[in-house]
Amino acid sequence: MRFTDQVAIVTGGGGTGLGSTLAHRFAAEGAAVVVADANGEAAGEVAKSVRNQGGQALGVRTDVRREDDVDAMRNAAVREFGRIDVLVNNAFTSNPASILDARIEDWSRDIDVILKGTFLCSQRVLPTMIGQGKGVIINISSVNAHTHVGASAYSAAKAGVESLTRNLAVEHAPDGIRANALVPGTFRTDVWNEREKLVPDLLERLGSWYPLGHVGTTDDIATAALFLASDEASWITGALLPVDGGLLAGNPRFAREVHPENDR
Repeated sequence: MRFTDQVAIVTGGGGTGLGSTLAHRFAAEGAAVVVADANGEAAGEVAKSVRNQGGQALGVRTDVRREDDVDAMRNAAVREFGRIDVLVNNAFTSNPASILDARIEDWSRDIDVILKGTFLCSQRVLPTMIGQGKGVIINISSVNAHTHVGASAYSAAKAGVESLTRNLAVEHAPDGIRANALVPGTFRTDVWNEREKLVPDLLERLGSWYPLGHVGTTDDIATAALFLASDEASWITGALLPVDGGLLAGNPRFAREVHPENDR
């Protein structure tokens, strides 16, 4: 197992989305997992699920916008498991408002949870990793950072996360720390449930925009995260890895409009 005797923190780890999948996948590969979430009950439930499957896990209520919460998260990880080897900055919020309609409080919330939260968690965990002489930070970005698909504040925050990732990678490479970001496209989670009530085939329709013809799953994203966190990626840092079914590579629907004669 790739993470035996290692400790991973996953922010935004409560609920049934990507964070939960990450927690279970790291635990299945031998890591002790700290499940951090602003909803303490949800964090506890995921940690309990991991333990029920034979893994080691601790749930910690953590608002990544608050310094004292992030410090408590770090302290709990070190107190319970003795070290921190991997930090996955996954916590997010997203308001769909356009630039013209966005309220300042909505804009600030997205920026604070995603960008400030990634900064705070990384900053507070770095001294522990530096003391160990090694560590890995995985930041969850989005295709929104590269192309317009709405949610302006979320998109701007994710673009900031990518720049922060590069800075982390270069500044702390001498400390034995690697930092990389995943750039997911659309993947299936419960977040889509309400929209699917209005448009039942929504994810199938979205899938038609992807060169691979379908949206992803949380396991697709988690598999890439585990690779980047592992020793298999020991010479990869400062990278942005798209896990997007080819979306950023090109638009097949646009190409079919331009060259209908090539449509297969």
